Amino acid sequence: MREWTIGVIGGSGLYTIDALEDVEYLVADTPWGAPSDTLLRGRIGDVRFVFLPRHGRGHRLSPTDVNARANIHALKAAGCTDVLAISAIGSLREELPPGCFVVVDQFIDRTVHRDTSFFGAGLVAHVSMAEPVCPRLAALVADAGERAGARVARSGTYLAMEGPQFSTRAESHLYRQWGADVIGMTGMPEAKLAREAELPYALIGMVTDYDCWREDAAHVEVDTVLAQLAANAATARSLVAELAVLLPRERMPSPIDTVLNQALITHLAHMDRAKAESLGPIVARVLAARGGGGV
Repeated sequence: MREWTIGVIGGSGLYTIDALEDVEYLVADTPWGAPSDTLLRGRIGDVRFVFLPRHGRGHRLSPTDVNARANIHALKAAGCTDVLAISAIGSLREELPPGCFVVVDQFIDRTVHRDTSFFGAGLVAHVSMAEPVCPRLAALVADAGERAGARVARSGTYLAMEGPQFSTRAESHLYRQWGADVIGMTGMPEAKLAREAELPYALIGMVTDYDCWREDAAHVEVDTVLAQLAANAATARSLVAELAVLLPRERMPSPIDTVLNQALITHLAHMDRAKAESLGPIVARVLAARGGGGV
């Protein structure tokens, strides 16, 4: 029987999980540099969690400066089986007001200054992102949010913008025309990297404000966002505790666990061994299955 180990990436306003027991801090290093902060490993009941604040404790990192490759690599190396991302988001829909939680099921990636893949010259992989989140984990997270008392929308398209500035009004209207429902600055390339690492990923966004498309509303300001963040964070912490209760005792395999079987296309004879070694736990399973041995 395989047990769950849930990696939790905490967004703006969520820098700890109070319900964790038997906690220990893990200082991680990766070939991509250090993750955003020290990992916090513990358990809630019988479920193991590894928590990482995306922006660092005290919110030291801007969205572009978040080292998503190091974060995902560190969670994979720490033994995580799945990843739950919790993020602050703006709303592009009237029916998604501040305080609402949105379980994202699609992304539009408009980031431009970030490393988006573990793979490259010498070791090439093309993962499918048609369905970018894990439906099993997303459904459990939605249920946990409702048990925690949140108003939860169970689907939504997330527009990932570069930031750190907020949108212009013209951009906000454009994103609505594209079909985006919410907007944030950190969901990409995080979701892409989780898929490459064979980690089922779900993102629940905490709506802090309406983006600036509303003509009769005040512009987005940081103080407004911070006030809503404080209200949302307590619910988010309760959501994690409820998720621990809802997870099945046995973690059944997910198709995402073996996505590199189809995605990794470089022949072993032509593989860059140094590149493979740098990827470590990201590719260890699939290379072993192909007879590539340890790297």
